[in-house]
Amino acid sequence: MLASTDIETSDGTVRGRRGRYVLRWRALPYAAAPVGEWRFRAPQPVVPWTGVRDATEFGFAAMQHRAGARIGPRQYQPTSEDALTLNVTAPATPSAKPRPVMVFIHGGGYLLGTSALGLYSGARLAVRGDVIVVSINYRLGVFGYVDFSEFGTAERPFESNLGLRDQVAALRWVQRNIAAFGGDPGNVTVFGESAGAHAVLALYATPEAKGLFHRGIAQSPPADWALSAEDARVFARRCLEALGPDDAVRALTESSANDIRKASARVIGQVMRERPGLFPACPVIDGDYLPQSPLDAFAEGRAHRLPLIIGTCRDEGVLFDRFAADALPTRPERLRRLFEYAGENAESRVTAAYPGYPEQRVAVRMGGDYVFWRPSVALMAAHSRYAPTYAYRYDFAPRALRLAGVGATHATDLIPVFGAVDGPLGRLLTAAGGRRGLQTVTRQFQDNWLEFARTGAPLPSWPAYTEDRRSTLIIDSPTRLEHDPDHAKRLAWQGITAATLT
Repeated sequence: MLASTDIETSDGTVRGRRGRYVLRWRALPYAAAPVGEWRFRAPQPVVPWTGVRDATEFGFAAMQHRAGARIGPRQYQPTSEDALTLNVTAPATPSAKPRPVMVFIHGGGYLLGTSALGLYSGARLAVRGDVIVVSINYRLGVFGYVDFSEFGTAERPFESNLGLRDQVAALRWVQRNIAAFGGDPGNVTVFGESAGAHAVLALYATPEAKGLFHRGIAQSPPADWALSAEDARVFARRCLEALGPDDAVRALTESSANDIRKASARVIGQVMRERPGLFPACPVIDGDYLPQSPLDAFAEGRAHRLPLIIGTCRDEGVLFDRFAADALPTRPERLRRLFEYAGENAESRVTAAYPGYPEQRVAVRMGGDYVFWRPSVALMAAHSRYAPTYAYRYDFAPRALRLAGVGATHATDLIPVFGAVDGPLGRLLTAAGGRRGLQTVTRQFQDNWLEFARTGAPLPSWPAYTEDRRSTLIIDSPTRLEHDPDHAKRLAWQGITAATLT
């Protein structure tokens, strides 16, 4: 047991907070603030401090629209470029040996989100699994996922894949420091949901991340997100044009952070309307830091050959259809535009696998499958040739979500992973029934996730995925095993790739 919450890190001493069951340290810097000369640059080392740094409160969320940093009914975390921090949660009980480490990367389309969200606290997961939970912030939107490198100069360079570089920097911090918090730097699992899940896969494809983690969990990853170098150039130019007529270096270095964010947000919205299914703010295949797309790296065996859990939710698209209609192609008219770029006979082949199309409920399922399930199935098959791979689909939905027509939609699998069944959100979702089922599903999720974090394999009842069997754990009440679920749909989507900008 740590006798004190004062911990000596490689950068200085930090002081956390002791609770009844867990110890917490918040807003620990893992890189220098990317401001001034370091805006649009790779993360730089933290400037060491003297004395004791207070680590009891959250700092800033990354730059984003205010709504994305909402952490309560009327509570918003302030945003800033100075947000390259992480949080550590550890059990307060003694441990005779270093604990496994689970590093969580939040989602939000690479545009929004924060590690300060209460759901991500990790306290229940840490206590139940006797693990250390780390959650990180990283640069979002234009500051993390627009490649302005072609506009840099020798005096003022700009670099690519900044959000991905931030995640690597955070993992390096874990390697240097987590032992002081009781964690095992030789047993690190990265896990994330949505864009955070894609970040996990991108780390598998990033040479600089080699040796920094030992297994990964990708929950609902849009697995084939990646911009080609040419698409990235076109996107960056459009963002600069929206920012104004100044020369690039001056515009990017002297404009306010909020002006840069708002200008790029307009372009991102335009692109998503023009190219249904394309999220332009994502990692770039720059031939250097990210040599090839994550999906291609997995297909060619060049991704890190580490164990992987990967899966999606049954009703992925419903959340977006209700609250972000431009984000996914969940309407027949947007699906038709998507198929214009998908190749000959793509529309007839895919729609034939979805009886009832173009009914809206079927279009919603199709759009969710296109963005999340289609590339995930391709990736799990590819990785299974080189490393242990475990596939799941999350089907469980409490009665309240079924009555609302939401079902097992995007991000609902975060509730059992973080043990929120006993919190306000879990009580709300089970007010109409289903509490016992959610408790059971929570145990199943956490038992498998924690066993995987400890050993590199889930419970023995969950067999590895192979191209012959395609064994998939259907997490529901009751949970069951299926082989090659939605076989006809999988075949219909084969060969259809992500939309491009050019």
